[in-house]
Amino acid sequence: MIVGAAVVEIHVHGSQSLKQKRGVVRSIIGRLRSRFNVSVAEIGGQDTWQRAVIGVAATGNDRTWVRGQLRRAIDFIDDMNLAEITDSDVEVLELCYDDRDASDDDDDEEGGSEPAVEE
Repeated sequence: MIVGAAVVEIHVHGSQSLKQKRGVVRSIIGRLRSRFNVSVAEIGGQDTWQRAVIGVAATGNDRTWVRGQLRRAIDFIDDMNLAEITDSDVEVLELCYDDRDASDDDDDEEGGSEPAVEE
């Protein structure tokens, strides 16, 4: 399984309050979720009026696709022109996954979860 994470630092120009900044951040987060089907959260800068750090995560079975999806998400943030990207970083890692044969799973379900006990 391939897991990718991106960190995007943005500057919201002209924001005069936390309420204004949060409106911009909520808009960015909502659009990213619906367009790219990724997990997104504000992970830093919550108490500042113009700075926010957004975390984006994606999973898949192809390293190139996951990295590309995160890069496209960052480009999308930039293209929205709601805030200026001041920094970004993408990391991709591979987690071990034991892809057992489906027939093995069927055998486990038929016998139940407890081993047979002989009396």
